Amino acid sequence: MNPGIVYACLAFAMWGLFPLYFRELAGVAPLEVVLHRSAWSLLFLLGLLAAQRRFGWLRGVLRQPKRLGLFGVSALLLSGNWLVYVYAVQSGQVVEASLGYFINPIVNVLLGVLVLHERLRRVQWAAVALAALGVAWLTLQAGRLPWIALVLALSFGVYGLMRKTAPLGALEGLALETMLLAPIVLPALLWWTLAGHGAMARGDLALDAWLVVGGPLTALPLLLFAAGARRLPLATVGLLQYLSPTIQFLLGVWVFNEPFDARKLVGFVLIWAALALYTLDGWRFARREAVAPA
Repeated sequence: MNPGIVYACLAFAMWGLFPLYFRELAGVAPLEVVLHRSAWSLLFLLGLLAAQRRFGWLRGVLRQPKRLGLFGVSALLLSGNWLVYVYAVQSGQVVEASLGYFINPIVNVLLGVLVLHERLRRVQWAAVALAALGVAWLTLQAGRLPWIALVLALSFGVYGLMRKTAPLGALEGLALETMLLAPIVLPALLWWTLAGHGAMARGDLALDAWLVVGGPLTALPLLLFAAGARRLPLATVGLLQYLSPTIQFLLGVWVFNEPFDARKLVGFVLIWAALALYTLDGWRFARREAVAPA
């Protein structure tokens, strides 16, 4: 078996199981969870970089203010994505959060058209139309836009677009993002804790451990994903990425017992059909491109 499949599956499975982790932090405000996640991720990533003696890239980046600014924006996008996701889990909206990552590939397609001026094939346009119909149906049934799903899909889509053109790898890129956030995150977390409002001021060692482990849990899936993506065709990675929102969806329905009736199922089926069209078209196009040189 290609080890890339193992790495990618482990990464997507870890992302899919994140609701179980955030439920353990139900008594901590979402913003504080994000602050801890960023702080402990920074410590963990700096330890990895020090162990591998991989700080040479930092000197070049610090000499390029424009690049630092772009990574600052991507760091804010990632933090916003984390904040909305933690809020969704803690407020019992895991199913809607999973919807955001189901429609993320369709958002990526639209960003490619609007930003990179890519041209879509007919099947891709059909997939976009089906996904839009699914979102419209869910909006009609709920009486409101599924804003959690849309914010998660858009923020992660724009973040992915920015990182796609970034020159740094997964480890270095995430380390730089957490470094840029540190002047905000660390003082805020210190003040919050010393003022007696923070979770670590409660003296609950189990809770403290859950917060600290957020660092490795944030970085490891990204590193596994990067290792898998280097060893796999893009079409295979695209297919495996649905593992994460599928696990989240199943957790929301079967473990957290969130409401999911037949009317909501119709909207999800439309979006799943869009993903099936999109994935099948991408797979066929990749095969055609691979055969063409021969």
